Amino acid sequence: MAESVAGIGVGPYAELTFDSEGDVDRATYGPVERMEATDLLVFAHGWNSDRSTSTRLYDRFFAPFPGLVGPGVRLGYVGVVWPSIRFADEPIPDFDSPGALAEPGFGAALDPATRRALGEFWPGREPELDRAAELLEERPESEAAFAEFGALVRRLAGVDGLSAAAAPEVPALFTEEVVEVCRRLALALVEAGAPPVDGFGGDERGLAVGGGLRGLWGGAKELLRQASYYQMKKRAGVVGERGLGPVLAELAARRPALRIHLIGHSFGARLVSFSLCAVPDGARYTKSLTLLQGAFSHYAFCDRLPHDKGHGGALRGLQRRVDGPVVACHSPHDSALKVFYPLASRMARDSAGLLGFDERWGAIGHDGVQAVPGAPRLGLDAALREGVPASGCVSVDAGSVVRRGGAPSGAHSDICHAELAELVVSAGRMGR
Repeated sequence: MAESVAGIGVGPYAELTFDSEGDVDRATYGPVERMEATDLLVFAHGWNSDRSTSTRLYDRFFAPFPGLVGPGVRLGYVGVVWPSIRFADEPIPDFDSPGALAEPGFGAALDPATRRALGEFWPGREPELDRAAELLEERPESEAAFAEFGALVRRLAGVDGLSAAAAPEVPALFTEEVVEVCRRLALALVEAGAPPVDGFGGDERGLAVGGGLRGLWGGAKELLRQASYYQMKKRAGVVGERGLGPVLAELAARRPALRIHLIGHSFGARLVSFSLCAVPDGARYTKSLTLLQGAFSHYAFCDRLPHDKGHGGALRGLQRRVDGPVVACHSPHDSALKVFYPLASRMARDSAGLLGFDERWGAIGHDGVQAVPGAPRLGLDAALREGVPASGCVSVDAGSVVRRGGAPSGAHSDICHAELAELVVSAGRMGR
């Protein structure tokens, strides 16, 4: 009989737990290795605030699978738990109760749940976080206060004291003049549908109007949010390459007949993708990779960057370590990736600054895989009706189901749909 754990309706289910350096809690490995399964679904969450949130997500996402797979398939379910954070004002459709979200009155200020989560995400940084919270609460009409806040954020992000010349890989958000960064982020919040702070808004040309400096503290809160995302982005790569990848290689060596299917949401998509770095040459145990609103570059898998032919993406060629397809789901309703990801990804070396859209900084969860020859683009209905290719990269527009959610992230977390579960099954050739 299938095992399950509290809060999970499918089984056998187990969780692999990693710390921020990618070290696995070995006590969580044994239950995974002992699973009686032909196919293992390994799902890594994106941002969330605690273990219970990720467990609830896994329960919801995994629920349709038993009714979708063929009679010869025995599924095992694995939830990857790693240190990440979700601001409490980012709703998950059909998931959060209204009381779980930040009260609208907090505006630019930090709600208690987010403040607690930030303390867990950045342990030992209470003085910086307390002062940042004070400034967001007070919203002083002062350039000096913004400069102080920017210094606090840079310290938290680990880029304090680095100039654009000294740190070309640091996002421009942390190197440009703080007031201008906050103005641009405040405009982005308005574009994403967030309520204005102290009368701040944008006109039809996208220029800032109203609110004075006090109205820019909503953008300052967004800068703090982006600092946590910057740390999560780096952490996801570390946990994938140094943690999950080696653990799965060990598991495959001990269970050579086991078929592994990787699934990741948001930064979790980056995590499972970087786990491919640890797949030994010639190994064929990774049978599919499904990326749900992936928060990493749409050029990650390309051999040559369109704007820099001498370099490739961070994961160039690694799709060939998957003995099956790499399926990138994207949605135009994802404000986190459509509006904020390009701003947060633009590098300090980019002379164009913060203004204007530049496809160099696009996310794979916004417009799919880019610059990989022969990678088809499908709608979700077509992908489910006709199937996806047996190998290589494929982009699937999931906007027909991934479409709900409030500001500032939009539909970024609207992933618990039977259609997406069916897509995973199709990619892994597990269906009836």
